[in-house]
Amino acid sequence: MNDNLKTRVKRLYKGQDPRSVRFRYALILFDALSILYFIVAAPFTQTLAVHLVSSAIGLMILLDFSARLWIERNRMRLLRQIHTLADLVVIVVLILDPFLSHSLAFLRILRGLRLIHSYHLLRDLRRDSPFFRAREDAVIAAVNLTVFLFATSSLAYVLFFDRQPGPAAYIDAIYFTVATLTTTGFGDITLQTTLGKLFSIFVMVFGVALFLQLVRALFQPQKVRFQCSECGLLRHDPDAVHCKHCGHILKIPTEGSD
Repeated sequence: MNDNLKTRVKRLYKGQDPRSVRFRYALILFDALSILYFIVAAPFTQTLAVHLVSSAIGLMILLDFSARLWIERNRMRLLRQIHTLADLVVIVVLILDPFLSHSLAFLRILRGLRLIHSYHLLRDLRRDSPFFRAREDAVIAAVNLTVFLFATSSLAYVLFFDRQPGPAAYIDAIYFTVATLTTTGFGDITLQTTLGKLFSIFVMVFGVALFLQLVRALFQPQKVRFQCSECGLLRHDPDAVHCKHCGHILKIPTEGSD
């Protein structure tokens, strides 16, 4: 009985039949909505309704995490992956959330680590979606920039903008982050402390690099990910017939043309 259940769960997570694919897309939708919820809910007062929603999301994350751990052969490898560690932190914070005192409320910002799970979501999309595989570089660059933007905005909100906590302060934190990483520098919101200046330097250096990566991915010719069986080259033109590196014949799955 136990083995049969494990086999069915494993098929849902790794199978290629329509039911398994639909199940994984439902998980992808849940991941995306939970990430969006944690971003939107960050500046709001923690009411009973917010606690209940957070607890429900935490339970779903715990169930998903437990199922993945149960069917994984190499469990230590799974536990060492950064998205797994991020989910563990998020689960603990969600469980403790109703008991956090005001002085420990900053720990709620750790829910933003759920953003890291988006990289695991990308792995599922790469496996299941031809549309994503054809635009992978641009999507990953956009996710990199989005994760950086909201992670640093959330950190800025906790460190520098929470004297009057609320949506307005959170929007100020996002505004400051965007103005800094784009080097627009309007100057109406600046950080005067030494820590604030160091934080601004960090946002500028890493944010500009990620922003340029996104621009390059949007305007450079798109590549598809397909490993050449002869030389191992992974990236090719969408209509490639031969590998540019070794000349071996490729059989890249395509949907054809209209």
